[in-house]
Amino acid sequence: VQLQASGGGLVQAGGSLRLSCVAFGSSFRSYGMGWFRQAPGKEREFVAAISWGGGSTNYADSVKDRFTISRDNAKNMVYLQMDSLKPEDTAVYYCARRRGLNGMRAADYDYWGQGTLVTVSS
Repeated sequence: VQLQASGGGLVQAGGSLRLSCVAFGSSFRSYGMGWFRQAPGKEREFVAAISWGGGSTNYADSVKDRFTISRDNAKNMVYLQMDSLKPEDTAVYYCARRRGLNGMRAADYDYWGQGTLVTVSS
């Protein structure tokens, strides 16, 4: 399985970006997916996750009501719509495949994309 994230860039505070992640390989629709981020000098942190069918989502408190995770199993894609961006959202964002039914720790995910940089200016 290979994951490829895209869509990062430079945006002003209050703006929006949509990240995309395409999965190459079989069984995409059988797994939950997640987004994590890592800011300079900080540990990787959970952002959002979505179940295999898309019916269940989880968000970090810091992004709740601003970010929306979604997926299109027909296209092997998972998305992260980011609205009302803040400078503290600046980080490299990673998509990842979840091993089991639940989990918000990095150890709960087995395949990772290469990351896409989001920079939010004040």
